[in-house]
Amino acid sequence: MKYPSSLVALIRELSRLPGIGPKSAQRLAFHLFEQPREDIERLANSLLSAKRDLHSCPVCFNITDAERCDVCSDPARDQAIICVVEEPGDVIAIERSGEYRGLYHVLHGVLSPMNGVGPEQLHIKPLLPRVTNGQEVILATGTTVEGDATAFYLQRLLEPLGATVSRIAYGLPVGGALEYADEVTLGRAMAGRQQISKPQPPKLAD
Repeated sequence: MKYPSSLVALIRELSRLPGIGPKSAQRLAFHLFEQPREDIERLANSLLSAKRDLHSCPVCFNITDAERCDVCSDPARDQAIICVVEEPGDVIAIERSGEYRGLYHVLHGVLSPMNGVGPEQLHIKPLLPRVTNGQEVILATGTTVEGDATAFYLQRLLEPLGATVSRIAYGLPVGGALEYADEVTLGRAMAGRQQISKPQPPKLAD
């Protein structure tokens, strides 16, 4: 059976989205076809508005629709800490935790020579002028080979600037059982362990 050309074009465009293969694109295309026209128009208008209004923050390269993003514009944020992440979605994830009140810097990717991604393709150069002596830079790239390589590369660049460079801890998820953890996760959990008590001096006998 030959699909109509407009349907083929829609499936082709949907399959270009990350994580969407041909089968998923086909299911999405048929789902969209079943929706009311006003829903499709609202979706199309949202896409056009996002493309028109959103841009990268000139300071940290997070996504914003203002001159600067909300974090960079907030004077209450801790200016002494910068957290370096791979993508804008990582900023949202860290903000949801509620545990971090510093600044961010978004690389928009990781080093991947096999895919032609070098330092010039990432927002690494604009990070360096933001770092001052004594400032802490948290490297929050992923645990992939590329993420680790990017963190190591940044560490070598940042340490001569007098920055305190740290790497976020990786380990067991909350509620996870040891028997289901893989060796790499367990190894990182052991390496990133934290002290929770100090040895007490022995009591002297009366």
